[in-house]
Amino acid sequence: MKEKLVVATGNAHKLREIAEIFTEYEVISQKQAGFDEDVEETGTTFEENALIKARAASKALGVVALADDSGICVNALGGAPGVYSARYCGWHADDKSNRDLLLKNLQGETDRTAYFESAIALVYPDGKELVAHGRTYGKILTEERGDGGFGYDCIFESDDLKKSFGLASAEEKNAVSHRFRGLMALKAMLGEKK
Repeated sequence: MKEKLVVATGNAHKLREIAEIFTEYEVISQKQAGFDEDVEETGTTFEENALIKARAASKALGVVALADDSGICVNALGGAPGVYSARYCGWHADDKSNRDLLLKNLQGETDRTAYFESAIALVYPDGKELVAHGRTYGKILTEERGDGGFGYDCIFESDDLKKSFGLASAEEKNAVSHRFRGLMALKAMLGEKK
């Protein structure tokens, strides 16, 4: 029987990515574990937001909780959308409107370099906390390519893959993604803590 790992997210895509990487655990959402509160992300960094979500789930459920906060950072836009990636176009934005606004804001821009960043927080009921980070680099395309992935994937060309995350298979993306790198860094930290 696998140990359960509660992930503080309602995002099915993130949950699936985490489950594909943390295969030694039974990865379940906080809702599946019995915590359905929408925690407000008031942090100004990915790390702060990941900790806010993981702390809330850990406290409410009395379990070890993992949370990821991530987004895309575009150099020509001073790192925007950054922590506001999911709501770049407003609080009720969807992926398509966020992508459209980003493409509009980059019209005529020659520097299209960007990176996805992820902060992964693991919070224990006793208050112990671990935070790991991951990044993956690339550039913003001028149009959508592919319909795989989610969020900004179809307009982000990975330096590692030489194609958009929207054209990549789940296995290809998971091998180089910011979330994968953050989760692997966290796994390494957990190995050191034993």
